Amino acid sequence: MTSELHPDLDRSLSRRFATVADDDRVTRTAAALEANGISVLRAANAGEAKRIVLDLIPAGSQVHHGASQSLEVAGIAEEIERPGRYEPVRARVLGMDREAQSDEIRRLTSSPDVMLGSVHAVTETGSLLAASASGSQLGPYASGAGKVILVAGTQKIVSDLEEGLRRIDEYAFPLEDARAQAAYGVHSAVNKVLIINREIVAERITVVLVDEALGF
Repeated sequence: MTSELHPDLDRSLSRRFATVADDDRVTRTAAALEANGISVLRAANAGEAKRIVLDLIPAGSQVHHGASQSLEVAGIAEEIERPGRYEPVRARVLGMDREAQSDEIRRLTSSPDVMLGSVHAVTETGSLLAASASGSQLGPYASGAGKVILVAGTQKIVSDLEEGLRRIDEYAFPLEDARAQAAYGVHSAVNKVLIINREIVAERITVVLVDEALGF
């Protein structure tokens, strides 16, 4: 996250939503997630998070990932798209005709073997919140993907759903909107929000909590 992409955020919001959580808070949050059927692994930094994520993905898996600053900063997205070890969906889709092959693209991106990404808030009560302009990654998160691996810096931990939604609207969205304008020349939007309170399929969702500020 570079300083030139920062909009004029209130300093109190940055202190509240960009500060890495202390150990007690992370431990409490991890326990709540586990109680809700969501596996948790902890990484000291982005490099360790990358090693953990790559170890979780079986060789030859069909792997998809949405646009994610967390995955980009950790070098995970780049590694997934290297030829040989995995079957990267994103790279395949970029080479397809979006009009003539729209149905095939929809099927490929909706139900990969493994979906990688992040969330915008993790509650101490064990819920995950993810916002999106298009919603393309939310279906695989919710149920489409065989396995879901989410990487989140512990600055994304919040008390409850109300604070999580505030983090999205007042902190994460302005940063993502600035990034989208710089990268694509268009505005972003909070058009769809997914809240995962519990996962009923054992070991389907794994959250890698990173003990440093990572992503928005």
